[in-house]
Amino acid sequence: MHRLGTGIGWRPEIADAVEAMPGIDWVEVVAENVCPGHLPASLLRLRERGVTVVPHGVSLGLGGADRPDAGRLAALAERAEVLGSPLVTEHIAFVRAGGPGTFSPRLEAGHLLPVPRTRDALDVLCENVRIAQDALPVPLAVENIAALFSWPGEEMTEGQFLYELADRTGVRLLIDVANLHTNHVNRGEDPAEALAALPLEALAYVHVAGGFERDGVWHDSHAHPVTQPVLDVLTDLASRVAPPGVLLERDEDFPEPAELEGELAAIGAAVEKGRAAGGREAVRLPGGAADSAAAGSGAAHIGARTAAAGEGTRRRLALAQTALLSSLVAGTPAPEGFDRERLEVQARALAGKRAGVVAKVAPELPRLLGPAYRPAFLAYARERPMTGGYRRDALDFAAHLVRSGTVADARVRREVRRWWRERSGPVPPSRRPAVRLVRATRRVLLGH
Repeated sequence: MHRLGTGIGWRPEIADAVEAMPGIDWVEVVAENVCPGHLPASLLRLRERGVTVVPHGVSLGLGGADRPDAGRLAALAERAEVLGSPLVTEHIAFVRAGGPGTFSPRLEAGHLLPVPRTRDALDVLCENVRIAQDALPVPLAVENIAALFSWPGEEMTEGQFLYELADRTGVRLLIDVANLHTNHVNRGEDPAEALAALPLEALAYVHVAGGFERDGVWHDSHAHPVTQPVLDVLTDLASRVAPPGVLLERDEDFPEPAELEGELAAIGAAVEKGRAAGGREAVRLPGGAADSAAAGSGAAHIGARTAAAGEGTRRRLALAQTALLSSLVAGTPAPEGFDRERLEVQARALAGKRAGVVAKVAPELPRLLGPAYRPAFLAYARERPMTGGYRRDALDFAAHLVRSGTVADARVRREVRRWWRERSGPVPPSRRPAVRLVRATRRVLLGH
């Protein structure tokens, strides 16, 4: 049996603190943020100490209408192998929509969006999960997500949806108790009812994270302390099953190490409280060569039990998801049946997140623009949906600033143009041989 134990989300900003923390059995890394050929030294040291590392994907979009991208699956599989991970995880969400057959260009959400809990969506999700399972060298676990809004016409509760998904595919579940609390506040769903309906024998591990409430809406920020209501959901879960692993997530606004250690202690106390109230033995988590082989040999059986989603089903889901995403990122009318106020909250949150991530990906832009960066980016985002990743978005924003004359200061405009030219095209100007030669010669002549 492979028990994970107590874990924390590894992020570069807290790498030193994580290494020094007592009692850390495992860490989780955002799969897309690590390069297999250039793993951070901190992760290598943790692995040498015997700390388990689990890659956590955010870009597959298993709940989307398209089948999972083979390249993304191969990248996730490579990270699992390089890290020696016992499993990999992803989300029950869609992250992009549009494209052929939807009367819309390809759109990227830059965020995890909820899938409708309908039979059509479940059929598509089950087939996508099976495709992912077949492509991965270790077992897959999928995570429930937080949502600001509900789809109209849903046919199942969250618990029922997750139960059927696990039953039909054999996939393991990563249960985020903070997301259950978020859906309680935002969608009126009872976390206890969801837990009661789950196949807890499929539990892989548990996420715990912080958030905040504003105007009756709970924002799953991963940038605030864990609250007592979230710990209470964790206690309820631990009273039903002993979790194989529990992990604290924090993505920004990192506190001092002592505060993180205090949150880990509170999480441990919540688990112990649940166990004292009637927790069971920990469920088995696959690990090792024998279990990986068993997982692989079971894939064909799983596939036989999971009927392929018809193309008509995928097309219906594609059209619905495209209409929703277009309303969130391109300003088209909200689809019928949705809470328009909640969609506006989600649209503002997506634009704000987009501005924040671009600022991290391209920190030179907010430095150059100063206080004008955020309003300029939000104005740009209102008219230009994201169609690629955040790095592409940063380049497109810079190109917009250069071409539109938005920046009044001539010096800043020149610096933005230079930044954009350096990073655009197949070979940035600074890397061309002639430019390198001229600059090297200049440094020699100047005695640098």
